[in-house]
Amino acid sequence: MIVRKNMGRAKSLLMLLIVLGFSFATYNLVSLIIEHNKNEGLVADESFGGRKVMGSAKSGSKYHVALTATDAAYSQWQCRIMYYWYKKVRDMPGSDMGKFTRILHSGRADQLMNEIPTFVADPLPEGLDRGYIVLNRPWAFVQWLEKADIEEEYILMAEPDHIFVNPLPNLASRTQPAGFPFFYIKPAENEKIIRKFYPEEKGPVTDVDPIGNSPVIIQKSLMEEIAPSWVNISLRMKDDPETDKAFGWVLEMYAYAVASALHGVKHILRKDFMLQPPWDLHVGKKFIIHYTYGCDYNLKGELTYGKIGEWRFDKRSHLTSPPPKNLSLPPPGVPESVVRLVKMVNEATANIPEWDSLNRT
Repeated sequence: MIVRKNMGRAKSLLMLLIVLGFSFATYNLVSLIIEHNKNEGLVADESFGGRKVMGSAKSGSKYHVALTATDAAYSQWQCRIMYYWYKKVRDMPGSDMGKFTRILHSGRADQLMNEIPTFVADPLPEGLDRGYIVLNRPWAFVQWLEKADIEEEYILMAEPDHIFVNPLPNLASRTQPAGFPFFYIKPAENEKIIRKFYPEEKGPVTDVDPIGNSPVIIQKSLMEEIAPSWVNISLRMKDDPETDKAFGWVLEMYAYAVASALHGVKHILRKDFMLQPPWDLHVGKKFIIHYTYGCDYNLKGELTYGKIGEWRFDKRSHLTSPPPKNLSLPPPGVPESVVRLVKMVNEATANIPEWDSLNRT
């Protein structure tokens, strides 16, 4: 399947929803993360991938918040919390947030249409994602960019498990998007594979940033150029057994990084863009909490990652229904970042109407 800019020819096809494969895949990083954190922490302080982490190139322009999602209960309750905190911080001093869109790539309307501004996108043709549902993300962005009326000049690509913990300014510039550097996205260490999609004549492999598409703040016109390439490279990577095996659940992240490089786009790498409990211990001046990892502790406040703790918060404990209101707070000694996360979840669930009944499979 090759994506062209004229998406008017796109056919409406059956919905394909496989949430368990991707949702559980993000949990399988225990040994990698622990080994990495023994040496340097989640993100190095001075440089990343041999490159100096650049500072802000703030434009001051508003950005449109866009997150891709499915209609599964697991995705819905996260979207509701995310949208609650977007509304809380949108107009705070220092925020450059504009409007908000949930890009729903399940192919049909759901019960949150009246609660959260939503654009319904078609999923990929049946079977094309091979059970890797996140491949629908770039395809959904292509449809949204062509069909939606987007007032803002910039776009923030976000995900349901993001919580805005501080007002987020526009970190991008006109020529450089801003992205978060992930320690496990390593183009230079995977040069043989990267070269299948980013040939030597295009430039050094270090031109491929250690990022995914989210979180990224990017000028809309740049996103319109990159998105079709992002779809095509994602599909090509998934169709290549060596690449699929090597990149696994982060394949689509690599595809965005390669697509950006092919268009000559370099990102400002902002390690303060987000924090990821339980590995990042303090919120500080960071902007987004990304709660993709399970937080497991014993009653002494000691991390037991990879083993279910006596106290825990893990989004995957709530695949078919939302978490209950008023979750218990962590025991003494648990990092501030985890405490803050649970308090923010509790505030949202206490104030969102019909929390206990609306989002159930």
